[in-house]
Amino acid sequence: MLKALGLMSGTSLDGIDAALVRSDGERIDSLGPALTVPYPEAFRDSLRALLGNDPEVGDGPAVAEDLTRRHGEAVSELLAANGLRAADIDVVGFHGHTVRHDPAKGITTQIGDGALLAEITGIPVVDDFRGRDVAAGGEGAPLAPLFHVALAAGLEKPLAVLNLGGVANLTWIGDGDPTAFDTGPGNALIDDWMRRTTGQAMDDGGRLAASGRVDAEILAALLDHPYFQRPPPKSLDRDDFTLDAVAGLAPADGAATLVQFTAGAVARAREFLPQPPGRWLVGGGGRHNDALMAALVAALGVPVEPVEAAGWRGDALEAQAFAFLAVRSVHGLALSLPTTTGVPRPVTGGTLHKAPGR
Repeated sequence: MLKALGLMSGTSLDGIDAALVRSDGERIDSLGPALTVPYPEAFRDSLRALLGNDPEVGDGPAVAEDLTRRHGEAVSELLAANGLRAADIDVVGFHGHTVRHDPAKGITTQIGDGALLAEITGIPVVDDFRGRDVAAGGEGAPLAPLFHVALAAGLEKPLAVLNLGGVANLTWIGDGDPTAFDTGPGNALIDDWMRRTTGQAMDDGGRLAASGRVDAEILAALLDHPYFQRPPPKSLDRDDFTLDAVAGLAPADGAATLVQFTAGAVARAREFLPQPPGRWLVGGGGRHNDALMAALVAALGVPVEPVEAAGWRGDALEAQAFAFLAVRSVHGLALSLPTTTGVPRPVTGGTLHKAPGR
């Protein structure tokens, strides 16, 4: 068993999640403490400015170094808060931050310097989790499904694990290999709408959406996007969908329509699952949006619960996943499967950066 520390900077741009996991890469021995370090608004703006652009030009290298150092600070904070030293951790799983994801063109770009992070923390670091999958013809996403399978070992199946980050993705778990893909927008459009129309970073609790009216015509047009007819494997970039369709709506009506868009996209995804899930467990920031959770309950017609109902820790789930995947990478185990990313065969991934003196 290895003690791994996972780091995740997600498409919602809210900050760094860090979490500890003890695992052999197949079984989860224990889930340890976790924390979230929010990004200051100025850094969030710098990160947002890189989305869709070449991170090697302009401010890109400086932002990537800043991001790496912030991850180093998150590692130090988690260790210090729990009386741990660098020597107590076997490996760090460092996802970095995705600035461009276009697997059809063989591109997935995460910024962050694994070698620098290993030097800063004194702990071996695994990064570049997605590159080998995309190079082999896979989507490079989602990567959490094998962690979800290990986590759900004792739960009744079939079930679906839905991550509502900036982009929404699901893992179907039943007999045999999991099925996984991005369902559509998660929180990104809602957050962007709030920022544009109210100046707020998010719709806290879904209160604005709950006060609005859904524009049925706009919603139908949004759900008519060809992505939703395309069978998996499939994945999205954060900015594959825009706010253009709702631009003329009042703030509350736009929020309500976008909530139904996310929920409707999840409902459309069911046609691609091997069997209907009897239960949906929801992680990511979207589980805190009461309007979105209510929309999912109405759309799916089966129990829809935050992952805490299964004893999991929703705010730590993705960081835990990359801790688990780092262990799998160290052992040369597959990180993705044909049924999760469309890669032709199971492939491992990640690049290991050794720490000074280890």
